[in-house]
Amino acid sequence: MASLIEELITTLGQESEIYKELLPVAREKTQIIVKNDLKALQEIVDKEQTLADQINLLEKKREEVIKNIGVVVSRDPKTINIKAVIQMMDKQPAEKNKLIEIHDTLKRTIQNLTDINNHNKSLIQQSLEMIEFNMNFIQSARMLPGNNSYNKGAAQVEMLSEQTGMFDAKQ
Repeated sequence: MASLIEELITTLGQESEIYKELLPVAREKTQIIVKNDLKALQEIVDKEQTLADQINLLEKKREEVIKNIGVVVSRDPKTINIKAVIQMMDKQPAEKNKLIEIHDTLKRTIQNLTDINNHNKSLIQQSLEMIEFNMNFIQSARMLPGNNSYNKGAAQVEMLSEQTGMFDAKQ
């Protein structure tokens, strides 16, 4: 059991480090979204994906360790989580404290990352709404009759103009 706990602590520590690497990447992503730099955004998303792949591998390893701990203590692995493992470790205070520390650090880091990602999501949503507004404005401006030219007396000047619409009626 001690080796499983050490493996769990190591795995969680590695996960925590990768999540910490993701924090500055997410902050940089915020700046890139604000600048509207699509090329840099693609590069940062690729970097995020690489780190997410590493996290997924560690998550599978963590799940396997938890499953093995469940087998050793004769409990259903689906009912065991980190908090349950911490509660089982009363006779191993050093490992228990390490696990508590890593768990708390991981939890704080993930919460910070979630906050930054929610902010990025909001920025992207605002950007999409602005694009939709501009497209609707351009489309409605194309469909207005006349050309709204005014003379000095603020009266509309009637000018015949060649207006292109959505469809070519000459065909």
